[in-house]
Amino acid sequence: MKPLTFNLISLPKTRTIGMRWEGTWKEINSLRRVIRKMAQRADELKGALNPKEHIGLSYHDKNNGFVHYSVFAVDENQTVPEGMIEWIIPESFYVHVTHPKNESIGNTYNALYEWILKSKYQLKLASDIKYYDPLPIKYEIYERGLPLSRSKIEIYIPIVKMR
Repeated sequence: MKPLTFNLISLPKTRTIGMRWEGTWKEINSLRRVIRKMAQRADELKGALNPKEHIGLSYHDKNNGFVHYSVFAVDENQTVPEGMIEWIIPESFYVHVTHPKNESIGNTYNALYEWILKSKYQLKLASDIKYYDPLPIKYEIYERGLPLSRSKIEIYIPIVKMR
C-alpha cells in the first residue's frame, strides 16, 4: 500500500438528505442495497450540492452493529422526498485521508487509528454514548454509483485536540 497523507481540516455544518440503515454485521448486505438504492434515487435531489459525491456516515453505537446514513449534501431549499430523511452533519474538526482505489479499506482505517494514537488529538465523541468500534464515527465521501472497492474514498474522522 502506498504511504497515506493525513490532513487536519475543519468542515462546516452540512445539511444532507438520504436513507438511514440500522443493523448488525450479519445484515451488511442489506446496507449495500440501501447504498445502491440511494445512488439510484439521488436524481430526486434537485438541490444536491454535488450529485457525484455520495456520503456515508457510520455511527458504531450498537453492540455488534451500527447506524449508517447514505446521503447527499443539499441546499436549504431541498424538500425531503418520501422514504428519505434529513440528517445534519455538525461543523467539526477532522483528520482526513484519501483511501486509494483497489486497496484494503481496513488497512486505511488501521493507519488512521494509529495516526490518532500517536497524535496530539483524540476522537470527538459524546460522553453519554457507548461506542463499539475503535473509530466509532466515520464520515466517507465516495463516487456515486461505483462499487466502494473501485472508488476513491475520502475519509473524515472527527477529532479534538487533547487537553
